[in-house]
Amino acid sequence: MINLSGSISCLFIATGLFLGISQASVAKPKPKKLVKVWESDSTLLRTPESVLFDAASEIVYVANIDGKADELDGNGFISQMTTDGKVTNLRWATGLNAPKGMGLFKGKLYVTDVYRLVEINTATGQVEKTYDAIDPKNAFLNDVTVTNDGIVYVSDSRFDKIYRLKDGNWEVVMSGEQLNKPNGLLAEGKNSLLIGSTKIGALRRVDLATQKITTIAEGMTVTDGIVSDGKAGFFVSDWNGQVFFVDKLGEKQSLLDTRASKINSADIEYIKRGKLLLVPTFFKNTVVAYRVE
Repeated sequence: MINLSGSISCLFIATGLFLGISQASVAKPKPKKLVKVWESDSTLLRTPESVLFDAASEIVYVANIDGKADELDGNGFISQMTTDGKVTNLRWATGLNAPKGMGLFKGKLYVTDVYRLVEINTATGQVEKTYDAIDPKNAFLNDVTVTNDGIVYVSDSRFDKIYRLKDGNWEVVMSGEQLNKPNGLLAEGKNSLLIGSTKIGALRRVDLATQKITTIAEGMTVTDGIVSDGKAGFFVSDWNGQVFFVDKLGEKQSLLDTRASKINSADIEYIKRGKLLLVPTFFKNTVVAYRVE
């Protein structure tokens, strides 16, 4: 006689084991957390808006507005820091106008300067070239990103434009309200950009060849900096005082929230080797480093 009850029991056990293995194999990764490592001297920097790490020289560049964000006052400057928070050259490059986003390529530091993009020689700290917006009186250039082959992209977060500098040719490659006030930029190849649309608080992907825009994650209020984690995920800052991690599926995790303390989180940087996330605090005049765990 066939023992049907025993066979059914075995089937349930086998099914349960299979489901258990399947669930384990698709389990969500462990949530990330930030552990504070250091904070720079608050008496030195002046309204730090962005940070950028040069792996070749081990230098951290800091863009200091030192005044109003749209003022043509010449007070802005770029500082140089070490990866442990020591300011080694406070006024390495000076005479700038509210400098914000930065990008590097082959000894050139590209920095937004309200209505223009400036090109600074990293060997001397001197501005060698400038590129004016198409309408300087109606421009608010903000973030910078550079592709691996040297194409520079710049956002105009007030007037809904994306500029491109390629082979010396400076032009608007995309414009319109569909950009929803683009701030943070991150290049993905020659024709794809990640943008932080501040008007709708979203991380989005733009195909510059087709002008198609795809939303990756939402609910981040005033999106600012965007940096890769090197593993298909992204860290995104919200100027109001938050930092998020967005994975490759668009799932969003809050890592930092300093809004209650009125500490801003401006244009961030991530140093993969030490798993350090650098956060400029804007009005608090510091850069804070967190280890990502």
